[in-house]
Amino acid sequence: MSIIWKGVMPAVTTQFTASDELDLELFKVNIQAQLNAGVHGLVLGGTLGEASTLSDDERRILTRETVKFVNGKVPVLMNIAEQTTKAAINLAKTAQEDGAEGLMMLPPMRYSASDAEVVEYFKAVANSTSLPIMIYNNPVDYKIEVTLEMFAALLDDCPNVQAVKESTRDTTNITRIKNKFGDRLAIMTGVDTLALESLLIGADGWVAGLVDAFPAETVAIYELQKAGRIQEALEIYRWFMPLLELDINPKLVQYIKLASVFTGIGSEYVRAPRLVLEGDERKTIIKIIEDALKTRPTLPDYKNI
Repeated sequence: MSIIWKGVMPAVTTQFTASDELDLELFKVNIQAQLNAGVHGLVLGGTLGEASTLSDDERRILTRETVKFVNGKVPVLMNIAEQTTKAAINLAKTAQEDGAEGLMMLPPMRYSASDAEVVEYFKAVANSTSLPIMIYNNPVDYKIEVTLEMFAALLDDCPNVQAVKESTRDTTNITRIKNKFGDRLAIMTGVDTLALESLLIGADGWVAGLVDAFPAETVAIYELQKAGRIQEALEIYRWFMPLLELDINPKLVQYIKLASVFTGIGSEYVRAPRLVLEGDERKTIIKIIEDALKTRPTLPDYKNI
């Protein structure tokens, strides 16, 4: 399956049991909810997937199980967030062997690489695989920015680098990318609180977070704005905003997983060193979720517009 870089692609959560094992049954409940809502792809092992805590075997299990479960309905991507080029190349290889149809890639972890080192890292991985690649550009959280000049160097040599998950939180960067690269580099907005704005000024799609708890509302916003029904999309987006703000906090994993408990498609179990929310913080997040559920909008038939 070739990847069409459009639509909503959830950065899915990894579900765990109380004994810290993969909860594949609940994981598939969440994936089914995404498919029912009409998502356009799935991204495994990202920040929300608690990538840094997963073993290589767990990544492979998640990839194989997801590919088998979705059965070609949407493409499955695996995230690469590694410390070494060697490990990144190996993950790209095993992801492809396990049926992943694309990759999302962060710059090298932990080491603050130079621009030249980041470009060579991406090139080495891209040239080791035939899978299409989306570069995850998130300097706010990961401290390395992939600049337009770095993208230009990549696109000249790596035809399978096809998209960027744009998470600089500077929406003007969308226009800069479009002006420089046209349709050569697809743009998937990666910040929930800037999603509608980003789509309206040229982003092709949305790698979403709160979709893990509210898949239908997320896809509805995308489909409505695509159809030109901006006011309807905006009304849902304004209702959604207090929830979307959970995506831009260091504890986004705990917050979004807790939200998915309230919508019946996930658990709040996280893997240490993360801890389940407690005390006043937990009460605050629950109130945000409960307040949103009390006024949850009735969605139009967004799948048939």
